[in-house]
Amino acid sequence: MGIFKWLVAVTAGAMATIGTGGLALAAQPTPWQLNFQPAASPVMERITEFHNFLLIVITVITLFVLALMIYVFVKFNARANPTPTTTTHNTLVEVLWTVIPIIILVVIAVPSFKLMYYSDRAVEADMTLKAAGNQFFRTYEYPDHDDLTFDAIIVEEEDLKEGDLRLLTTDNAVVLPVDTTVRLLLTANDVIHSWAMPAFGVKLDAVPGRLNETWFRITKEGTYYGQCSELCGANHGYMPIMVKAVSKVAFAAWVEQAKKEFAVDQAPESTRVASVGVRVE
Repeated sequence: MGIFKWLVAVTAGAMATIGTGGLALAAQPTPWQLNFQPAASPVMERITEFHNFLLIVITVITLFVLALMIYVFVKFNARANPTPTTTTHNTLVEVLWTVIPIIILVVIAVPSFKLMYYSDRAVEADMTLKAAGNQFFRTYEYPDHDDLTFDAIIVEEEDLKEGDLRLLTTDNAVVLPVDTTVRLLLTANDVIHSWAMPAFGVKLDAVPGRLNETWFRITKEGTYYGQCSELCGANHGYMPIMVKAVSKVAFAAWVEQAKKEFAVDQAPESTRVASVGVRVE
C-alpha cells in the first residue's frame, strides 16, 4: 500500500472513530481505528480525558527532546568545534534533568490516582451484576432480580444472523438499564478470565476463589461488545461479551420475560455459582 493510500485509510479510520456518533449504538472495533471506542460511561469519559492530557504531555516532551537533539547536532558537531571541550559535568543541567521529570511525574500522578480511585468501586450501586468465567463462556447472575441466571456462549459463525458480529455475538446478551449505577462482581470457576468492555472503561480479572469488584454507569442505549483479555486457554479468543443497554422501562419488561426463560430450576447445575464464586455441585 502506497503512503498516500495509507494516509487516506488512516484518516478515514480516525474520522469514523472520533466523529461518528452512531458507533456508540454498537461499540465495537473498527478497521483502522486509532482512538478509543466512543465513551458510554463516566469512567470511560474520564479515561479518554486523561489519555488526551497524556497525549499533550508526550507530544511536548517529544518535540522538546527533538529540538534539543537538533541543537546539539548543529552546535556541537566536529565541524563547528574542531577543538573538543574538556567539560565533563554541568551541575545546573544535572539538577534540571532530575527535577523536571519528577515534576512531570507528579503532575501526571495526581489525575491518575484520582481516576484510579474513581473507577475502583461503586459506593452506592443501584443494582448488581455477577459474572463467572468458565472455559469458555460466562455465567451471569442478577442478585437483585430473584437471582436471575443464564449462560452467555459465543454464536458460531455458521449460526450468525444478519447484523450479528463474528466472534462478538453471544446467544444470550447481558441486558442492563441506562443511567443506572451497576456494581460488577467477577469471579471464575476454573482459570483466570477477564471482563473487558472498552466503551465502559472496564477491564478486570476474574480469579478463581476471589470476588473482584468494579462499577459502571451506561449513559447511552445500544449494544456494546467486549472480550476476555486473559490467556485463559485454547479458546481464549472465543469468549465475547455482549451487553444491550436499554431504557429502565424496557429493562423491567425484559427481567419479567427472562425470569420465565431462564428459570433457576431449569439452569444447569454445573453453571450455578455461589455468592463467593465457587461452583455449586
